[in-house]
Amino acid sequence: MAEKTEFMSSKLVLDFNKDLEQYNLGPLWEAIPALMHKQPEPQAKAYLWKGEVIYKKLMEASTIFTPDRGGERRAIYFQNPGLTYRQPWGWASTTQTLYAAAQLILPSEKAPSHRHSQAALRFITHGEGAYTIVQGERIFMEEGDFLITPKNLWHGHGHVGDKPMIWMDVLDIPVIYSMGGTFFEPYPEKLEEPSVPDNFSSHRYEGGMVRPIADRYPKSAPLGAYKWNKTEDAIKGLGRYEPDQYDGYAVEYINPSTGETANKNIASWMQKLPKGYHSKAHRHTHATIYNVFKGSGYSIINGVRFDWTAGDYFVVPNWAWHEHVADEDSYLFSVSDLPIMEQFDLEQSQAYEQNKGHQTIIGEFKPKLA
Repeated sequence: MAEKTEFMSSKLVLDFNKDLEQYNLGPLWEAIPALMHKQPEPQAKAYLWKGEVIYKKLMEASTIFTPDRGGERRAIYFQNPGLTYRQPWGWASTTQTLYAAAQLILPSEKAPSHRHSQAALRFITHGEGAYTIVQGERIFMEEGDFLITPKNLWHGHGHVGDKPMIWMDVLDIPVIYSMGGTFFEPYPEKLEEPSVPDNFSSHRYEGGMVRPIADRYPKSAPLGAYKWNKTEDAIKGLGRYEPDQYDGYAVEYINPSTGETANKNIASWMQKLPKGYHSKAHRHTHATIYNVFKGSGYSIINGVRFDWTAGDYFVVPNWAWHEHVADEDSYLFSVSDLPIMEQFDLEQSQAYEQNKGHQTIIGEFKPKLA
């Protein structure tokens, strides 16, 4: 990359650069150092949101907002403080490419069906008795379940139980918004009615990693819900062996008709970090959003310690050094833009070679409490 010279700071050059602006033109010679870094320099920051704050604010929101009063969903998203400059609404960006939120639905409520060009997924963190209905299939949700809603499928929610239900939403909103590809359509009759038996796709896949012969050919969502007990069993199987040095015991949710990631633009993992586990540090091009489903511990991100407990959410930005430590058996659900990076052939990773693979802690993150 060309270095800045004295000539490039001369009045002749600066005046010409200024002159170009009136024609909506720009000087590449001036822009290229800021646009083409030697390595990723995302504006997104490492950050952590405490679970108790999220829960408190959702409950406060429940006294103000209901699906019947508009707004479609009672969801509070995680705005990355490094991306608030994006207008409007910081593009609702939790990372450079992904949106994440916590959504609450109360007993007897119904959230209307709609569809959009953004892909969505859900991870259930609290409660029972609520369902999502996707393309006519009611899928009842339980804690630890992972659900997908690929783009352009009708989906809505209802609650027939007796306790509040909360889940994590993730969509590729920032990607689609930046590409100018946003489409949204409300369902004409509010909440879609069932057209197949409840939990139909889960029943078809009760055999686990065997598939109905009808799904030998690719489908966008052959399995709508991935039940926690099966995910936990898969992790227990891995527990017979040594954990991965970076991610402990981790599994990825996949589309059983293609073998690829369950959601085309968003990778989703569940990982167990056993008590006392301390991963080695590494970094990679993709950014990751974590929900602490169970347990407690801390992560070191670019030398800063982030302490976490069950219910917390935190972000590891692109190309940030990170490692995890578990104070007790811990389960982390995570999503990332790994499929996007792979589609553009941008994914790279690097191991931290110093200090036997462990960073020196140079600071401690102080979360904002309500």
